Amino acid sequence: MDTKAKKVVSLFGAEPAGGSDDIPIHEQVFRELRRQILFGGFLPGRAITLRGLASSLGVSPMPVREAVRRLIAERALELHGNRRVSIPAMTSEKFNQIAFARSVLEPELAARALPSFGSRELRRLREIDAKVDRSMNAGDLEGYMRANHAFHFTIYRLSGADTLLALVESVWLQFGPFMRTVYGRYGTSNLDDQHRRAIAAIAANNEKELRDAIDEDIRQGFQFIRDEVMSD
Repeated sequence: MDTKAKKVVSLFGAEPAGGSDDIPIHEQVFRELRRQILFGGFLPGRAITLRGLASSLGVSPMPVREAVRRLIAERALELHGNRRVSIPAMTSEKFNQIAFARSVLEPELAARALPSFGSRELRRLREIDAKVDRSMNAGDLEGYMRANHAFHFTIYRLSGADTLLALVESVWLQFGPFMRTVYGRYGTSNLDDQHRRAIAAIAANNEKELRDAIDEDIRQGFQFIRDEVMSD
């Protein structure tokens, strides 16, 4: 089959990964696996075969192997000798490094994005935050994680700092599966809403307040799950 005509089966709704026939199959597979890692399709402690991944996505093993190699390079997956892949274990040292990276990089990205915000961008951010609230109230964990990710990266992508953005995207990939596990166990209703604080800071063009809101959002999230993700 022509790779441009084939679509990867998405495990996150009816839309195919990639969303376009113009996207090569190997890129569709990579994007879909990446989405699964970010939003709960891979849970820590569970391994799956490359053949099983290919079957679930409706593709041959070759594009899966290529996508897995890319995700291993991003430290989002690890390959075992029996041709199975899993989420790398979380250790206290790794956890602390991820927390440090997020607390340093994300407030900086938000500050760099501030001059690019206009009324349209701010309206879009409010719409995304409303989705966060609706998902939280409905107990929709996948919806919450997707909307929360969209909120942060809608801000960060306006920064124009592509190198820093790539680093933060990699960090989220390494941590996302553990967020899903803990939210599934305890929910999200006890998290304070720092998003509204960030929106207000953007509307007021207040860089310090925006930095503080993003930093506190990160800190409370890590405090919430710190005791649940350690493996050593």
